Amino acid sequence: MRLSWNEIRARAARFAEDWKDAKYERGEAQSFYNDFFEIFGVKRRSVAYYEERVKKLGGENGRIDLFWPAVLIVEQKSAGGNLVRAREQALEYFPGIKPKEVPRFVLVSDFQNFELYDLDGESEPVFCTLATLPLHVQAFGFILGIQKVTFRDQDEVNIDAAELMGALHDALEASGYKGHDLERFLVRVLFCLFADDASIFEPRGIFLDLLTQRTNEDGSDTGQWLSQLFEVLNTHEDRRQNNLDEDLKKFPYVNGDLFQERLRIPQFGAPMRKALIDAAEFNWERVSPAIFGSLFQSVMDKKERRAQGAHYTTEKNILKVFQPLFLDQLRAEFEVLKARRGRDRNEKLYAFHERLGKMRFFDPACGCGNFLIIAYRELRDLEIELIKAMFGTKRDDQGRLSFDVAHISKINVDQFYGIELGEFPARIAEVALWMMDHIMNNKFSLAFGENFARIPLKTSPHIHCIDALDNDWAAVLPPEQCSYVFGNPPFVGQSFQSAKQREQMARVIDNERGRAGSLDYVGAWFLKAGKFVQNGEAQIGFVATNSITQGEQVAQLWPLLFGRYRLEIVFAHRTFAWGSDARGKAHVHVVIIGLARREIEPAEKRLFSYEDVDGEAAETRHSVLSPYLFDASGLADRHLVVRESNSPLKDVPRLRMGSKIVDGGNFIFDEDQRKDFLALQPEAEPFLCPLVGSEEYINGRKRWILSLDSVQPNVLRSMPRVAERIAAVKEFRGKSKKEKTRALAQTPTRFEVMTIPQRPFLVIPEVSSERREYVPIGWLEPPTIPSNLVHTLVDADLLNFGLITSRIHMTWLRYIGGRLKNDYRYSIGLVYNTFPWPEASEAQKTKIRELAQAVLETRTNYPQATLADLYDPDLMKADLRKAHRDLDAAVDRLYRAKAFEGDRDRVEHLFGLYEKLTDPLAAAAKPAKKRKKKA
Repeated sequence: MRLSWNEIRARAARFAEDWKDAKYERGEAQSFYNDFFEIFGVKRRSVAYYEERVKKLGGENGRIDLFWPAVLIVEQKSAGGNLVRAREQALEYFPGIKPKEVPRFVLVSDFQNFELYDLDGESEPVFCTLATLPLHVQAFGFILGIQKVTFRDQDEVNIDAAELMGALHDALEASGYKGHDLERFLVRVLFCLFADDASIFEPRGIFLDLLTQRTNEDGSDTGQWLSQLFEVLNTHEDRRQNNLDEDLKKFPYVNGDLFQERLRIPQFGAPMRKALIDAAEFNWERVSPAIFGSLFQSVMDKKERRAQGAHYTTEKNILKVFQPLFLDQLRAEFEVLKARRGRDRNEKLYAFHERLGKMRFFDPACGCGNFLIIAYRELRDLEIELIKAMFGTKRDDQGRLSFDVAHISKINVDQFYGIELGEFPARIAEVALWMMDHIMNNKFSLAFGENFARIPLKTSPHIHCIDALDNDWAAVLPPEQCSYVFGNPPFVGQSFQSAKQREQMARVIDNERGRAGSLDYVGAWFLKAGKFVQNGEAQIGFVATNSITQGEQVAQLWPLLFGRYRLEIVFAHRTFAWGSDARGKAHVHVVIIGLARREIEPAEKRLFSYEDVDGEAAETRHSVLSPYLFDASGLADRHLVVRESNSPLKDVPRLRMGSKIVDGGNFIFDEDQRKDFLALQPEAEPFLCPLVGSEEYINGRKRWILSLDSVQPNVLRSMPRVAERIAAVKEFRGKSKKEKTRALAQTPTRFEVMTIPQRPFLVIPEVSSERREYVPIGWLEPPTIPSNLVHTLVDADLLNFGLITSRIHMTWLRYIGGRLKNDYRYSIGLVYNTFPWPEASEAQKTKIRELAQAVLETRTNYPQATLADLYDPDLMKADLRKAHRDLDAAVDRLYRAKAFEGDRDRVEHLFGLYEKLTDPLAAAAKPAKKRKKKA
């Protein structure tokens, strides 16, 4: 029986280790090739000859180093020899070879490098080193009499493969094959695609052969063949019928879990069959684990994806969770143990290995299992290094290792636990972990030169298809057995949460009023995890929307995590862009938070910051981290959060919201609508006032509003078109579900909030792009009416403008204010009223006013530009930027003489001032500590 490719790869790895020092051609070449053929289980003397005499081109006599008639010619050189010349030399022998014995393949080598050429041109030349030979052994399939099958190969299976699976899904679903059967069917197909390329099925390509050679081109019997195949994969070899089809008989028994359930047989057509064959022609052997999340997302409905809050990611971003959570620590511990000297070295390494095998990893929102897959891969990689450190890879005189490869690995998929609401992704997660297990077993085989496989599958990951918020996690994994809780829970914001999700949130928060506030859905996973880890030593690492580290959500979530569950932040990634490899991919900005119980928190905390959300992180170390993700070591209360305030912390003018109209759009006009309305009712022109919100103020858009509250009734009656608008507003308000709005129907000419300034006023847009360094702020004059999308400061002077538009105030907004998507959201209660205003002498105030005036005057240099133009970071003019920088520096000096290192330094300083203003006794009781920081 021919060897499996797994065994051949293992033999090739052993061969590479044995011959790594070979250099001399004449003294070693024949032994070298005897061993080379043994890789494939073939005796060299049964097929090929050494030193075969032949007439060279030109009539000279020559000797072929190795000659296999009609198959192979080898020209061998000593180490470092010229392989270009070796190939030329081999071709010079061809005129002297009998026509029927002319070989198809030419191999040249200098012991450490191989070059294989197919003279029929059906395959590309293969170039590899001795060390990488195990990765290229299938190119030598001709030694086993195997004809090469051409596959569409890629460096890794990428999004295109997922698109093909998505196309197959869509075609089957359109035909009426839906729901549970479709999902289970696609998971099985995915396993077969992988198994066909990764040597689970032997020989490689038998699944593709079954599809292309045994099924009808019209697809009419494709479903039946696949159904028979699934039955075979579920049946042990010794229990199969004697008259089983020979092509089906080639397939191995896999296990009864994956293929046990009977499914409806799908009816294929020619396009569906082609879609399946297209997927099968990919090379799935080098599959990236990220493909499975991408696959799932590629077949999900966009609406469904929004409802579940599903987002998938790249391996790089998953490692941002794992490295500070456990990988860095485990690898550091391993390096220390590996470097030990003394008799107890291996004993310590063995104990470390035992501990790895007892760890349990839990993702309570596992989706397709991407986090579990990467965690498993990284642990198996570490285990391979660990076993090498303990036992090495050398063999005795009989070629045996000092340990039993079949029993040495202690890490398996049953150490991994997950919860997933959807059945399809839950099953994908199971299969993906089995696939990764096979990939790592192959890697293990190559590392030690012995075949190591776990087929049939005997252990399974623990993936539970349940609702994580409705079930007790301890029933999935006892918390005292859990090592780490991690994942990427759903991100559903308050406005997108279903009634059930809001009920779940309130229950998890355990709010007596039965309300969840404005907390993002992801917050429930933090709270459930906090409760779960109370009875163990597990640590937590979750991806989350950055909304839980800024704005009003901080005061809702973190006091519960700090107080109720006694958790501390042990590492964090500040806001960065969360990448995704999928069709219709999600673009979100996220944070990563690592948590541990206070009793086991490390002394040093790690913070990763991103100057560019799409760039690389810079790491700093701290003794304490705030929930706003900056250093909190200088605070008396390291758990301090900023809460909304009804009034400013100091005696400064009150900021008020603009007018809240609540008119159903009946009082508001754009330019064309205004023109048409005045054509019908020209008497209304004095009462149409400019209406300005964030959009109008920043981008120069023009809108008008009917301002009628002060207009006499008889005048209103004389304008029938205006009266119609008033009646429409009354009707709109009267139909509202809100009692307050229905009450407003009795005074339809009044706005819900009446902000109609009679003097020039300062406006601050409620929402501004996160790309801008400065929120555009400035003055407007009556009769302009501000909408509720801007905030107003009446009777403001240049000092107010200068302080509000300064860098330090913008920093407070960025860190403390909330976000709308990722845009800055300026809140009166959370940003303006909580801002620690500086003390200033009259001279300093005068200086700030002068610099503020310079900013305004510089803007007038560009009369045609909107504020959006002026404050676009890519378009901002140098003189305007300089005017702001001068103002920023002057305002900074109001806080302290020493220049700030950056925005994080600014906000940490402001936070200390905020604590002194809100809790002066606690702040006075603790001297400020210097921040411990290192890059």
